Amino acid sequence: MLTIGSIVLGVSDLPRAVAFWTGALGYVPRGGPVEEGWTVLVPADGAGGVQLALGLSESPVQRHPRVHLDLYAGDAADQAAEVERLLALGAEHVDWDRYPEDPDFVVLADPDGNRFCVIDTSRS
Repeated sequence: MLTIGSIVLGVSDLPRAVAFWTGALGYVPRGGPVEEGWTVLVPADGAGGVQLALGLSESPVQRHPRVHLDLYAGDAADQAAEVERLLALGAEHVDWDRYPEDPDFVVLADPDGNRFCVIDTSRS
């Protein structure tokens, strides 16, 4: 049986991406220093979980990507606090033209433009 081992994001500035995603998720580079052009981030506490791999890419960012990350927050207050924390780390709000009338998610982009959502899971 297969399992998801890593989610891979293309980035244009690897050190900046590592700084953002380690701050955002509390992950650390697997095996120590960042490799040239590629690194895999893992949970700092050593617990299992999906790894986030970052690799240098020259591909342009998609306005409506087919794949993105959903980051879960416990409730609306947690979601708002996490959005502010991620913005302080370098994320940006995305002017998303596909929001439903009463969304339970906020669309952000990392410093490389990769879109991700912060979800209020209390509304599911």
